[in-house]
Amino acid sequence: MTADPASVRTSPPTLHDVARAAGVSLATASRVLNGSERKVAESFRERVEKAADELGYTANASAQATARGTSAAIALLVADIADPYFGLIASGVARSADAEGLIVTVAITERDADREVRILRALRGQRPRGVILAASRAENQGASSIAELAALRALGGRTVTFGDGGDRSILIDNRGGAERLGVQMARLGYRRATAIVAAEGVRTSDDRLAGFTVGFAAGGGEVGRVHRGSFERESGAAAMAQALAEGVDAGTLVFALSDVIAVGAMTAIRDAGRRVGEDIAVCGFDDVPVSSDVTPRLTTVRVPLSDLGEQAFRAVVDPEWTQPPADLEVIVRESTPGVAP
Repeated sequence: MTADPASVRTSPPTLHDVARAAGVSLATASRVLNGSERKVAESFRERVEKAADELGYTANASAQATARGTSAAIALLVADIADPYFGLIASGVARSADAEGLIVTVAITERDADREVRILRALRGQRPRGVILAASRAENQGASSIAELAALRALGGRTVTFGDGGDRSILIDNRGGAERLGVQMARLGYRRATAIVAAEGVRTSDDRLAGFTVGFAAGGGEVGRVHRGSFERESGAAAMAQALAEGVDAGTLVFALSDVIAVGAMTAIRDAGRRVGEDIAVCGFDDVPVSSDVTPRLTTVRVPLSDLGEQAFRAVVDPEWTQPPADLEVIVRESTPGVAP
């Protein structure tokens, strides 16, 4: 009995092996398996694909990228994959990519400008179909990244950014959503607010604080102290603990940059023996799943993050893409029960 050659190989099958098994030229096998745009007769395509399957051949990703100009991968850059804000965006990107037979690679910038540039530079050699930059950055961190995005575009990849900077942008009306939240909180009777946000110069944070301040003031409210930190839950807890140590009157509203920060603030309030809601009210932004799981449930602004992830993917692959309006909705829950007149 003659042994099956595939069962006794000591090295991976090559493209030459596939071409020989299929009875076609090396060029034809390459066009089928490495993504060339040149047409191949259907009968030849079937023979090549069958031979590759039987031999266990895996196409060389670098060869595919060379043939196509780009690879079958989408690169997604986020600040922190543990943050549900970015997790929801990533889920939307990944779900859409899977439906198109593309792969998503995720890189974490940790909101570090130099790290972001290094990642973007490294991606050049991988020739991704597109790059989605979803990380929140400070205003002064963008120049080098914008240059790297331009270099990626020159290699045939499409760049999509949350905010300005790419050849296509996903826009979130953070200022408008926060302004509507401020108006609604004033309607509930709140007149004093403390804000917990990120460092000055971070666009998302600055827009949300400015919008809330304007909306709250329009209804007769005033944002007093502003505590600045990072985007992590622990930072929200630390900022709230500091505010409590300085003194927070009953009936004060805490505006947190995000739901994650708001949850940290709620923990600090409880740790201080105070009550969330009827004593110190708290509102956040984003409407990540935890906001409706905590007790009391958190008032927030709903941002369709997963849908925006899908839109970011479509911005990469659809030639005629335009972003539909993102509907930001104020969701009032028990963490802001209102102040009795």
